[in-house]
Amino acid sequence: MVKEIRETRSDVQTDRELFKASVPFGVESAKTSWWVVGSTFLMLLASLFGAALAPAWPVRLLFSILSALLLVRAFITYHDYMHNAILSRSRPAWWLFRLYAVFALTPPRSWKNSHNFHHGHVGKIDAASVGAFAMMTTDMWRDASLATRIAYRVERHPLTILAGYFTIFFLSVTLLPFLRNPVRHWDSLLVLLGHSTLIAVLWILGGFDVAFFVVLLPMTIASMIGSYLFFAQHSFENMRVLPKETWTSRRAAMESSSYLKLNKVMRWFTGNIGYHHIHHLNVRIPFYRLPEAMEAIPELQSPVTITLSLKDIRASFRCCLWDEGLQRMVSYREFARAAV
Repeated sequence: MVKEIRETRSDVQTDRELFKASVPFGVESAKTSWWVVGSTFLMLLASLFGAALAPAWPVRLLFSILSALLLVRAFITYHDYMHNAILSRSRPAWWLFRLYAVFALTPPRSWKNSHNFHHGHVGKIDAASVGAFAMMTTDMWRDASLATRIAYRVERHPLTILAGYFTIFFLSVTLLPFLRNPVRHWDSLLVLLGHSTLIAVLWILGGFDVAFFVVLLPMTIASMIGSYLFFAQHSFENMRVLPKETWTSRRAAMESSSYLKLNKVMRWFTGNIGYHHIHHLNVRIPFYRLPEAMEAIPELQSPVTITLSLKDIRASFRCCLWDEGLQRMVSYREFARAAV
């Protein structure tokens, strides 16, 4: 018991020291913030116009795919804004990101509440699956009802990720919070109405193809990319799921959050979200300073690393249950074989 207390105190001290080392990188440059936000949204707007007005459908398709990638980058700026990492006191930014929330189906109240909960509970065994994909231990799975098992498998299924526009952003982030608490999540209704109206107006004025290339296709692609990135960052080989007695913010960042190694182009489009372990250590670090923090702080340079290779994607989806005995993630099939 004495040893456990000492280890806990040591962890707390290490957490404080590491967080303190990260604090200088949590200072934004308003000029840089406006440059990355302004350039991203201007390129997104130009790309959406291209998707709407280009004369040939192959060109419109290319513009639509580009819009999807820019939507991912725009989402990272929105994500940082909601964490008060950039432009937190700017009224123009407030209006810009509220408009973006309508296009991207991310109502501010629902997103902020669920995402903040996720940050405070990522990697905990006993945490409710609020703002994150559900995580069960093998013991919990063994005792679960058939209905609970089906719901769990559906939530973590690759098809749920592929259909993220509907399953995650429309249902989980926007519609269900409003249905559960209409008074608290009134902005979800505004987002739903605004998003639906946008699609309807584009359809009426330009036809289905305009609505498809400007909203439906880029949102489908962007939601699929974003959903998978979020899933993989907390469901990967060699991750750790921790009981609350040993959970610390540092361990959650370094052991329950991954570093997604990407090429320069994808790092730009994904707004450095691959540096996810650093983001979980200190949410106030603007996305454009995450690489700088990793380069400067040695303790952040040895995270669990994943890629977008087919091998790593397959491995991510095979991480289904946390086995407390083996202290690692296992697949349903592996658990079934062990149980037999």
